[in-house]
Amino acid sequence: LLVLDETAKYMTLPVLKKLRELVNVGGKLVGTKPEQSPSLGDNTAEFQAIVNEIWNNSNVLKGTITHALKSLKLDEDVIITNASSKILYRHRQTADQDIYWLNNRSESTNFAEISFKISGKVPELWNPINGKTEKVSYQIKDGRTIVPLHFESWDAYFIVFKEVSKVNYLTLKNKVSKEIMTLNKPWEVSFQANRGAPANSTFRELTSLTNNSDAGIKYFSGTASYKTSFLLNSNANLQNIMLELGEVNNLAEVIVNGKPLGILWKRPFRVATEGSLKKGNNVVEIKVTNLWVNRLIGDAQPNVKNKITFTTMPFYQADSPLLPSGLMGPVRLLLNE
Repeated sequence: LLVLDETAKYMTLPVLKKLRELVNVGGKLVGTKPEQSPSLGDNTAEFQAIVNEIWNNSNVLKGTITHALKSLKLDEDVIITNASSKILYRHRQTADQDIYWLNNRSESTNFAEISFKISGKVPELWNPINGKTEKVSYQIKDGRTIVPLHFESWDAYFIVFKEVSKVNYLTLKNKVSKEIMTLNKPWEVSFQANRGAPANSTFRELTSLTNNSDAGIKYFSGTASYKTSFLLNSNANLQNIMLELGEVNNLAEVIVNGKPLGILWKRPFRVATEGSLKKGNNVVEIKVTNLWVNRLIGDAQPNVKNKITFTTMPFYQADSPLLPSGLMGPVRLLLNE
């Protein structure tokens, strides 16, 4: 079955003739009907005649790909149900693995049941963000494997089938996040040098840098380092504690008690503390890097003599809206149970 997507409405005459050969020898075709050739050298009348000939062939299937597969009595490779927004997928095979890639095309969280046309193997989730693998709940039924998946904002996973399954289902306990504390003590903030901001400042609360009365901070673009300390007297398993940053614009590097925990670049801005916490006093540092927009707007303000930036065109004006910037929180400790 050859599927033509929407770009196929422009097709050269030699390619169109190959399609005619395909359907004439029994090949199946579904999708976009070509409308014209992008080449001025192709004969328009001949093009339309061949298109009509092809689309009158019984091997050209009507409707969507789903309809075409059903008419050929072929099961879909992946069936996605109950999703609140679009989920894309791709499938490839190695000598001993079936590898599916699934992507939540939404800023919102999403839940879906994914039915794979594969049976007798255990699905395993490979997380490309942190490089970890984990088990997932599944059910093998009627030659398919059904896996419930929860997606965060713009999440993408690999679901890999390799090991032979010994059971037809596995149900794992859903993890529940419980808040331990909110880090609401003052934050000491240091700013990247030579970007117009003071070297240091104290924030009583977390808010967008654009709300600051100091113009150097208000229009700051670069990396701002937020640091605070807190006492942890919890008896909880410190290995299962997550650090959630809340709202961040735009990237955040997290360091806890001197241990780097990686860079966060999308919602939810959440990272496993991985044994970096200890009972007693802890120090957390969050290095947040934003975009150039606010500095460009700051440099466009009247009476600015020493500009930080240089551009060949004034992309932003003095009255252009500022973008939310920095660490806005709330910053919380969560226990996964």
